[in-house]
Amino acid sequence: MKQLATAERLCLITHTASMAFGLAGLLLVLPHPEFIVNLSSWGQKCFQWSMAGGGVSYIILGAAAVAIYAYRHLGMRRWLTFMLPSVFLSLGSELLGTSTGFPFGHYQYLSGLGYKIAGLVPFTIPLSWFYMGFVSYVLGRAALEAKEVPNWVRHLGAIAIGSVLLTAWDFVLDPAMSQTGFPFWQFQETGAFFGMPYRNLLGWMGTGAIYMTVAALFWGNTRLQLYRPQLGLPLITYLVNFAFGAIITLVALDSQFVIPTLLSIALGVVPAVVLWWIASDDRKPEERVDLDTVATSDRLNQVPVASVEMAAK
Repeated sequence: MKQLATAERLCLITHTASMAFGLAGLLLVLPHPEFIVNLSSWGQKCFQWSMAGGGVSYIILGAAAVAIYAYRHLGMRRWLTFMLPSVFLSLGSELLGTSTGFPFGHYQYLSGLGYKIAGLVPFTIPLSWFYMGFVSYVLGRAALEAKEVPNWVRHLGAIAIGSVLLTAWDFVLDPAMSQTGFPFWQFQETGAFFGMPYRNLLGWMGTGAIYMTVAALFWGNTRLQLYRPQLGLPLITYLVNFAFGAIITLVALDSQFVIPTLLSIALGVVPAVVLWWIASDDRKPEERVDLDTVATSDRLNQVPVASVEMAAK
């Protein structure tokens, strides 16, 4: 397990570093082509590789970090019964969307996110649905468990919270990835919500709610038993992915995009931090150990031993 914990931490660190490197490339290097021209042949090859594979690597690393986390803390069954529905149902939704315009609106993927399944959807896209959906759902469910609510409230509440957090992330992700000078996908219709169709947001929320519901049915009523010290990775993953989209949106687009960024903070970032804070107890009161009592007991247990040793001498 120690090796898995190390691998999880390494994947999260490299996931974050990969996004930081991508930000530098998108915001500092690409807008200044003279910088690229002045690179050595080796430097230009590295830059071309990073632009071709940077989007793929950060998504794969994020999915790997969350997959290891899910396996370590929740077991293989819960990991797979969330990952498989999220990957396959989101892929079906994306294939439907890129083919018919439902449920996200008419759009298409460009290059930069890896091999396209059926020539339509990059294979990395369902992986991003998995890892961001997982952290959103787990934060909601862990917080509701801390409040001792009825099972049906915990299930419906976690699904609702998870799908809202997931959609709030899209408020900054979609503008960053579709409306900058170097887009990864593009809408084929002008949407009323800062260039995005309103149905795109409904599609995000609906898709997330569907696969979270399927996972919740598999997981049943058994508690996750995840407490604040164990929720660091879900919170960090959510925050760094928000920051990636928000920085691109605020730097590369005009001032009107402050509004969706603030909405993303209000509906995503703030609730995520609050949920993490609510799940603050590391164990139930009856499970807590009084360390002073243990220490006193240890000292009392040591007295007879010392007396016997002295008597023996």
